Amino acid sequence: MANPHAGEVEIVVDGERLVMKLTLGALAELEARLGAGSLVALAERFEGGDVSSRDVLALIVAGLRGGGLPVVEDDLLAAEIEGGPMAAAKAAAELLARAFAAP
Repeated sequence: MANPHAGEVEIVVDGERLVMKLTLGALAELEARLGAGSLVALAERFEGGDVSSRDVLALIVAGLRGGGLPVVEDDLLAAEIEGGPMAAAKAAAELLARAFAAP
């Protein structure tokens, strides 16, 4: 079960409940992968709704890696995310928001 106070978000992939978390390393990897100039720029992209499915996928992969799973994007290309693309986007946005929330 995810602990929101620790910045964790739950997502169900292929029927398996997984925990995502954005560690500092996961955030750095995400910045580089998406070409974001800063963490603020990345957060602003999501807040403004200017995100692509590639952004959502990269954020979920970074979160799963931060949660301790050794995944790569290819692992999720054919995966079934419970709730579909909108649920995936919501989980990604929540993950990013929790990474910057005050404890």
